[in-house]
Amino acid sequence: MNNLREVFRKYKAVVFFDVETTGLDAKTCRIIELAAIRIERAGDGTLYTAGRADMLIKLPDGQRIPEKITELTGITDEQLEASGVTEYNAAAAFAFEFLTCGPVLLVAHNAQFDLSFTQEMLGRYGDDALQLLKDCDYLDSLTVYKDRRDYPHKLENAIAAYNLGDKVKNTHRAIDDVKALFEVCRAMDDERPDLLKYVNTFGYNPKYGVGGQRIEKVSYWPQRFNKYMQPPSCTLPALMKKRRK
Repeated sequence: MNNLREVFRKYKAVVFFDVETTGLDAKTCRIIELAAIRIERAGDGTLYTAGRADMLIKLPDGQRIPEKITELTGITDEQLEASGVTEYNAAAAFAFEFLTCGPVLLVAHNAQFDLSFTQEMLGRYGDDALQLLKDCDYLDSLTVYKDRRDYPHKLENAIAAYNLGDKVKNTHRAIDDVKALFEVCRAMDDERPDLLKYVNTFGYNPKYGVGGQRIEKVSYWPQRFNKYMQPPSCTLPALMKKRRK
């Protein structure tokens, strides 16, 4: 087992995170749940959880969760009211408890979506929190997975492909997805330890383009669906390198 060995030679911590939102547009919709685990490596090489959060986040006064989102996630307005924290407290907790003491690698499945919403949220509460996000590097596990397996490429498909069903579950709740993402990334690293080559590189469907505002420091490249695991010379990072020459 590689246990993300090469990744932890470069980074002090890897933060796996996921958000549930009221919709698809980061400019007009809000995060209603944010979950994260911060993984670090001990002196003996074992990985341990250095931080864990699962926060329901209250909406601004007058806003409610769309019915379709409640059906998908199970999160209700009543839950937000009873157990939710303010967006300010959620932003502060995520930025100052998970993104400090770096270097930090942030990982999400379809990271363009999660980072877009998180960037908007942190940006509403000053430059310090937003700068911590910008100081991180980013890994999109979806981009990696597209180079490994045939369509479809949802997290639940990766769980099945790597036979992780007895370890994790995919429930459309952020904390469960974060735990699953950690295990999927470990499995992908064991399969081929090239995750570092995908850092700050996001593939997108050329039919639809990049969803939302482009994120600073990320390189965006069209990525077509593949029917089998791509050899090292044909992965997205390898093709990018050839195009740059």
